[in-house]
Amino acid sequence: MISQDDLGHLQGLEVFDTSGERVGPVEQVYVDPESGDPLWVTVRTGTLSFQESFVPLTGARLDDGRLIVAVDRERVTQAPIRQTDVPLSREDADRLSAYYGLGGADDAMTRSEERLVAGTVREPTTKVRLRKYLVTEEVQVTVPVTREEVRLEEVPVTADDEPTGDDGVAPDMILHAERPVVTTESVPVERVRLSKETVRDEEVISAPVRRERINLETEPTDEPGRPG
Repeated sequence: MISQDDLGHLQGLEVFDTSGERVGPVEQVYVDPESGDPLWVTVRTGTLSFQESFVPLTGARLDDGRLIVAVDRERVTQAPIRQTDVPLSREDADRLSAYYGLGGADDAMTRSEERLVAGTVREPTTKVRLRKYLVTEEVQVTVPVTREEVRLEEVPVTADDEPTGDDGVAPDMILHAERPVVTTESVPVERVRLSKETVRDEEVISAPVRRERINLETEPTDEPGRPG
């Protein structure tokens, strides 16, 4: 189906019919004056620039840079209207629709409305980098320590022991004790690197949309009434 999104791609495209036969290049695109939807294209079917024919876009599709229409080439070349340098009138549109079997004009009116088309756009939000800093905290450890204490020992005297002079003063003895000493050393504990992951979330968005409404309007006519 050809939509308004395809308008910028139609000009100059090669047109092919349902059997794959080339019809000609697109010269002009005609859109619905109310909705803006593409309805017709003119195709140059002859060697002269003015030899153009109207082709309906109903059932047409784009395929690999080509416009495939739902009618055959012979029917296009025999289309009743060839004047393509003026806007397409309502009467001519009705004739073309009837010729291609698309139905004639009626009193219906197309009502359109806007719809939200949600999408996403990728944009930068935050720049991150790795940086180290020092944090000081108190750490407690238990350190075993030793100390020397004096212990009195009594040793019996034997006959072989010779008496020694006793001046009442024992020789000095030095006692030792260990005390904890605190030092620090820097050791590597882990490596940290940056990596990205995509986290999928959902957000609710809202926006105003417009829709058309159709009212019935009546007005008096100047025609005289029929006798009762």
